[in-house]
Amino acid sequence: MSTISVHLTPVPVSRVVAYRDDGPLSRGMGALVAGQLPPLPPLIAGAFVTGILLMIGLAGSSGLAVFAPVVTLLLAGPGSSAPHDGRLDWLCPPILRLIEYAFVASCCFAHDVHPVVVFALLGALAFHHYDLVYRVRQQVYAPPWLSTFGLGWDGRMIAVSAAVLIGLPTLGIVVLTLYLWLLFGWESVTCWLAAPRSGMEAPDMGTQD
Repeated sequence: MSTISVHLTPVPVSRVVAYRDDGPLSRGMGALVAGQLPPLPPLIAGAFVTGILLMIGLAGSSGLAVFAPVVTLLLAGPGSSAPHDGRLDWLCPPILRLIEYAFVASCCFAHDVHPVVVFALLGALAFHHYDLVYRVRQQVYAPPWLSTFGLGWDGRMIAVSAAVLIGLPTLGIVVLTLYLWLLFGWESVTCWLAAPRSGMEAPDMGTQD
């Protein structure tokens, strides 16, 4: 039996691209190269440089770690418009998750943000990404504006850096955490309630797109 699609919003061009969770900045950079840049090699380079910056920041008093989002954006952003149809391009979303989560945790703990606040922020990100993956599998797609107001991986990393640079890491992280939980929680609940249950079926695990 074929799965009946529930198209509340436009269907993503690619599941892998949808899983990336790019923000406006990353998508804008991708538009400049119009999909002509392979996504994985620059992203791996960005992950490597980000890891070096985080280690430098944790090892001493250097503030170089706060510039990791800019480095990652410059390297990974242009690949956002690629079709992600290469053999290993499915690695892009998990690498982006690793970069974002590692940066948030490292930067927050290095600037004495309370662990409860840090885990609350990571929880908001994990909830959003799980919800995003599950929606795509169930063909209940998130509205296009969610990636804009949700800031994307790029915008959220820059927001954390901005909170540190202005000298208000705890307050900035608390505000960001509350905002993301309210946004992601409200949008997820309203979207799933609006989806007709009769049009949703479990995906066929024996086939892939």
